[in-house]
Amino acid sequence: MEKQYILFDFDGVIMDSFAPAFQVNKMICPHITEDDYRKRFEGNINDWKKIQQEHTSECRLDIDFFAEYFSVMMDQARVIPDMTEIVEKLSKEYTMIVITSNSGILVDELMRKYDLTKYFVEIMGTEVSKSKVEKIKMVFEKYKTDFSKCVFITDTLGDILEAKENDVGSIAVSWGFQNVETLKRGMPFRIVD
Repeated sequence: MEKQYILFDFDGVIMDSFAPAFQVNKMICPHITEDDYRKRFEGNINDWKKIQQEHTSECRLDIDFFAEYFSVMMDQARVIPDMTEIVEKLSKEYTMIVITSNSGILVDELMRKYDLTKYFVEIMGTEVSKSKVEKIKMVFEKYKTDFSKCVFITDTLGDILEAKENDVGSIAVSWGFQNVETLKRGMPFRIVD
């Protein structure tokens, strides 16, 4: 039987990280609301040109975002309840890869903290590429596979749309960064509660 792959988003799917991520963004731009922040995930969150246009004079651009973010995430982010058992079970049948818009270094540290690294063959963060479209293509090439043997599990419309660019179907989760109504706009294969 040919290998099948589960491509996992990290933030909001495996890790309950919305509150700490929003906290750091709010520290830098006090005017940002939770709704504003969630809307950023309707596309690729690493599209900094679009985000830069949202800065106002009250934004603290002197703050080192990544230094603050790393510290807050390591201190406050927690694994989604039952996710350890879920990924352990899935890893027995599927090859699993994390494809994240976050720093692969940070994700690796968080996964080590919660003993999750053993379930995944690779973590592909922003150091690999800022585009999930490109990272999925890299999976195809590296693992000699294609869209028909992959599924992407995510919590954002932007990820669903990026997976679609490679014809990869998505399973959206309702407990993450975006609500079910937003996720439905991307027409995922399934939405899991």
